[in-house]
Amino acid sequence: MLNLNQLRFFYEAAKSQNFTTAAKKLFVSQPAVTAQIRLLEDQATLKLFKKGGRKIFLTDEGKTLYEYVKRLFEYEIQIEHVIEDMKKLKRGTLRLGTTKTYARYFMPMILSNFCETYPQVKIFLDEGSSRDIMQSLLDFQNEVALVAIVENDPRIRFIPFSQEELVLILSVNHPLRKKESLKVEDLAEEPLIMKEIGSATRKIINDLFAGKGLSPNILMETGNTEFIKQVVQRGEGISFLVRSAVMAELNEKKLIEKPIKGQNLYLTVNLAHLEGQDLSRAAQAFLEIITKFVPQKGPEDNLRAIMTQMLDNWQLPSIGNK
Repeated sequence: MLNLNQLRFFYEAAKSQNFTTAAKKLFVSQPAVTAQIRLLEDQATLKLFKKGGRKIFLTDEGKTLYEYVKRLFEYEIQIEHVIEDMKKLKRGTLRLGTTKTYARYFMPMILSNFCETYPQVKIFLDEGSSRDIMQSLLDFQNEVALVAIVENDPRIRFIPFSQEELVLILSVNHPLRKKESLKVEDLAEEPLIMKEIGSATRKIINDLFAGKGLSPNILMETGNTEFIKQVVQRGEGISFLVRSAVMAELNEKKLIEKPIKGQNLYLTVNLAHLEGQDLSRAAQAFLEIITKFVPQKGPEDNLRAIMTQMLDNWQLPSIGNK
């Protein structure tokens, strides 16, 4: 087994062709350099240096070894630079997980902000149900997630980020559109387009029906919010989605919403990461950026309001520089 310390002594001596100079470079005595090189020669059973008067010269074997050892310590310098770059986030990897809805409606802005601050950090964004993304944290596939809680897990730390209102959406021609508000019982026979198993939205809606001793009439299930909106617009079913995901369609009168009597449906969006695990520099930086915008908990603190706040703060520096 080669001794890296002996190779370092050999490298410095071969580079300067002087044991005394190598000793000064290594902050040791000249005899220490001589001893380490002799140990290396003994282990390799090769003569690496020869003397000519007061000078030393590399043997042919020494010259061959030097070319390889030189590359080794050049790589060491590169490794030191890489480590320093990672410390300063001049390079690195950020692995995030979130639901498809948040990936589409929220992540572009926060990631644009992050990329502007740390342009050389590579980002991997994973999408799935809240349950799948929570599992991805436990499997070390992602470091940080933006999800709604489907079930508590003591291994995961949840930081409340926003509260999202769930709204019942109907087509503009739906028979129930004429009612001011609806009861859960009014929806029992309606074909329901449901979010996928493992989503927090699905759990809330299942609990809503179960609280009345009912089961939802599920026509289809999907994690694709855009598909759900299109199906509902065609009058083929009803659905529940977070308000921020259907705001445009409601404003443009492509969809209508109806309140449920006696029910306020909200899901809490959380920043999440493993409890007791050290985060990478990139993950720490992401949390530092996003937690600046963690609001006071309340139904009015939704992603749309947070995004507006983020946009205002994000644009201020560029305005000031003009």
